[in-house]
Amino acid sequence: MTINLLPRALLRTTSSLLLTPRPATAAAATTTKTRTTTTTTTTASSPKTATATATTRRSFSASARGARSSSSSSITGTGSGISGSKDGKNEDDDAAAAPPAPAADKASTATAYLGTRKRLPEFSLRDKVVLVSGGARGLGLTLAEALLEAVYALDRLPVPSPAFAPIQERARTSLGTSLHYRQVDVRDVAGLNDVVTQIGDECGRLDGLIAAAGIQQETPALEYTASDANRMLEVNVTGAFMTAQAAAKQMIRFGRGGSIVLIASMSGSVANRGLICPAYNASKAAVIQLARNLASEWGAAHGIRVNTISPGYIVTAMVEELFARFPERRRDWPAQNMLGRLSGPEEYRGAAVFLVSDASSFMTGADLRMDGGHAAW
Repeated sequence: MTINLLPRALLRTTSSLLLTPRPATAAAATTTKTRTTTTTTTTASSPKTATATATTRRSFSASARGARSSSSSSITGTGSGISGSKDGKNEDDDAAAAPPAPAADKASTATAYLGTRKRLPEFSLRDKVVLVSGGARGLGLTLAEALLEAVYALDRLPVPSPAFAPIQERARTSLGTSLHYRQVDVRDVAGLNDVVTQIGDECGRLDGLIAAAGIQQETPALEYTASDANRMLEVNVTGAFMTAQAAAKQMIRFGRGGSIVLIASMSGSVANRGLICPAYNASKAAVIQLARNLASEWGAAHGIRVNTISPGYIVTAMVEELFARFPERRRDWPAQNMLGRLSGPEEYRGAAVFLVSDASSFMTGADLRMDGGHAAW
């Protein structure tokens, strides 16, 4: 018996998001056309396999549609998403010009603080360009929103989820930044490199990557087929590897170093009680080990840090659909961690900002497990 945590159509996709610096002029914020379709939205979501990015100057987001087609959209923003300090310039120099955070919007307020004096300078992402794969929806989109200084969102879907537009609009009107969406499949290595290279050409830098594209599938080990197992590894491991490679090439090209964050899972460290997902858990363990090896290879040589975030159970629209099919999981899962509840996507925003920013400048090759104490019993 096979139980897909994601719709079958989504099993072959991934997504990514990129943040880039704020444009000095209106022209700088212009979206550049690529071989994929571009759409402008407020936030980035990942339908299949894609990448999303937001920039202070300009940003693009893209989602991969599988192996067949690709489109893109971008959001640029300073409040949510990745922001950073430009070389030789204190980000506080422009703080006075930063738009105020909407008091009634908690998410917007937290994001706006990234571009003001109301936080330690090492957390600033001003002028940084960050790519987020799997940024069309869910966790990827939420992380893209947290890094809106300059973001490119990449995903396989032709268009991002409905939640993308409001975030894009807030970035434009309240934060003075932008978010763009581009469709691309992380399994399409040539297409992925083309998109990332084009972003580098347009922005003149690439400072960060959050690789959040991935798939999940529940199948008993005795019933797993080689094709299903290979598909899982192709997206979750090889897709993350090739996305990190494409980003690292641009970071090395511009000689600024950078920070790469791969989204793993607590399932990469433990076997989930009551879940039958051997290939998924193996893929996430591989992602954790991949990050350690990339960190050792790219650290001293190129100034690129590589870390992982291992989330616990997250309540997303997809998980809510799962609970409708297996109501006992809504009761059982919270009881399996030390906080007695499940997490929300927004609870990982701070970790994303920390790892992409200079606040984590001496952290690499590490796994940041955020599972409510699930694996600490």
